[in-house]
Amino acid sequence: MRKHYNFWSFCLIISCLVLTGYSLYSNLNHRWIIAPPNYILLIISLLALILGVFGLTDKRTGWTKTRSWLTVILSSLTTIGLFLIVSFSLLFSSMGANEYIKTVSSDNNKYSIDFYRFNAGAAGSFGIRGELNGPLWFKKRIYLEHNAEEVEVEWENDHKVTINNHTLKLDEEDTYGYQ
Repeated sequence: MRKHYNFWSFCLIISCLVLTGYSLYSNLNHRWIIAPPNYILLIISLLALILGVFGLTDKRTGWTKTRSWLTVILSSLTTIGLFLIVSFSLLFSSMGANEYIKTVSSDNNKYSIDFYRFNAGAAGSFGIRGELNGPLWFKKRIYLEHNAEEVEVEWENDHKVTINNHTLKLDEEDTYGYQ
């Protein structure tokens, strides 16, 4: 049974690292965010750490010992990193840095956009951010306007939306404010 702990903990931490890496990439390049939220990744890395510790008792071959130690080290570092990220985001989200404004949907309900007001206070600027909702927790940041406090949205058709006098064609993956 212990060999299964070793194998599954290794698979969990590799998948957690891949999802975390893609989450970072998609946030930096404004792509669809398909990775689960950071707290889910934290739970996965904790599970991998626990299974990895149980898998340390499997000493059949040199590869299993190496894989067990590699899993424990990687999952420990990933757990610490994700814990810091979750703590940091909870700290700043509780300070009112992002405030939900509203959700608007297209006439056929194919597209749904959440709007948030952000304000960095003395440390930065303020403005409006729009996120296109996908299935499950998938999101894509499509609209960013600095120095704006209100958002006016008008759907021209099922695929074209005007936000604060900026037209976006959602079927062509248009964005505004992101380079």
